[in-house]
Amino acid sequence: MPLHMLHSKPARHKRPALPSFLALLACSLALLGIGTAQADQLDSIMTAKKLRVAIDLAVPPYGMKNSQQQPTGSDMETAQLLAKDLGLALEIVPTNGASRIALLLGNKADVVISSLSITPERERIIDFSRPYAGILSVVGAPKSLVVKKAADLEGKTIATARGTTNDQELSKIAPQSATVVRFDDDAGSLAAVVSGQAQVFATAPSLLKAVNDANPARQMEVKLVMKVNPLAIGMRKGETRLKAKVDTWIGSQLKNGQLNTIYKKFHGTDLPELILHAGG
Repeated sequence: MPLHMLHSKPARHKRPALPSFLALLACSLALLGIGTAQADQLDSIMTAKKLRVAIDLAVPPYGMKNSQQQPTGSDMETAQLLAKDLGLALEIVPTNGASRIALLLGNKADVVISSLSITPERERIIDFSRPYAGILSVVGAPKSLVVKKAADLEGKTIATARGTTNDQELSKIAPQSATVVRFDDDAGSLAAVVSGQAQVFATAPSLLKAVNDANPARQMEVKLVMKVNPLAIGMRKGETRLKAKVDTWIGSQLKNGQLNTIYKKFHGTDLPELILHAGG
């Protein structure tokens, strides 16, 4: 509507110009002590003097409990090192594959260090640090079972952990005739494979070893490599200072070998070259 027509209306119908309205709203919010921008997460963390980290303690060797029921694993030691270097206390927020991102978005955790791989779907809702470790998504089965391609999974029962990258990659290749049994965490899927409830396991190589350790008769081995996934620390969107701080820390810990030492301690091998140079 032309501007002269707006001014021709009776005064009782006039609306304040948008800039004036926004200025009034800003003043009102200021008086109420309400900011229009979110609090900076790094400042909040440093003020609280603690780092809340979501870690799945049922995904050995990334997260688990030792014989004294104390948390351990490569993700656990990574979180401990990060908190120590920031001068903060570490608060573990227990999670599983399905709830990691929900805890982050619900502000129940400051970061996620929980075998969280970078995917386009996740990048739409959270930010990732540069990679600090790596994980393979594989299909494992007993040596006696012939699986050379995805079609060989027809009619098989496959266990996996719901909401993980393994689950996502398996969904892309599993034949319709395959029965995919999804568990809330890796511990549930591991138990199903150990007991023989599932013939096939979509998981990480380290968990195939855990199956063989628990039940040597299973003799699980890698049949198909679905994907090589860099692991990163998950953060809420828009926390640029926190991301920069974590990225710098990861870079320095990769350079001095600390992250490689942690990885080799629990995985028996060095970090992949892809991780050592990604984002460097």
